[in-house]
Amino acid sequence: MGKTGSSKGAYTAEEAQPYLQTLRVLRARLVGDTNHLADGALNRTGREASGDLSKMPIHMADIGSDNYEQEFSLDLLAAEQATLAEVDSALARIESGEYGACVECGHRIKKSRLNAIPYTHYCIDCATKRDEESRG
Repeated sequence: MGKTGSSKGAYTAEEAQPYLQTLRVLRARLVGDTNHLADGALNRTGREASGDLSKMPIHMADIGSDNYEQEFSLDLLAAEQATLAEVDSALARIESGEYGACVECGHRIKKSRLNAIPYTHYCIDCATKRDEESRG
C-alpha cells in the first residue's frame, strides 16, 4: 500500500490531513504530559529532589500516602505512554497510506469516530465486537 491511500478503506493524503494536524498536536501534549508525570513519579517531592531529607515523613500514614501518590502517577504515566504509542501508530498509518482503514475488516472508519478518537485502529463495529469478546 502506497502513500496514496490504496487500502480499500484508507483515506487519501488530502482526506487525512486534518487528522495529521490533530495527531501532531495530541502527540506534543502527550510527550509533555509523560515527561511531567515521569518527573513527578520519580522525584516525588521537591525536598527529595533537592536532597533535603531532614523533613522526610516518619509517620506510616505519610509514607503510605506518598507511596500511593507515586503508584498513581506511575499508572497515569503508563496510560499516557500507551496512548502516545497509539498516536505514533496512527501517524505511521498516515505516512504509509493506510490511515482510516479498520485493521480488522478493512472498511473505512467513519469521520465521526476519527474525530473522537483520531488514533483508533478499528471501525465502530469491530471495536464493539472486540469489546464484547474481551468481556467474555
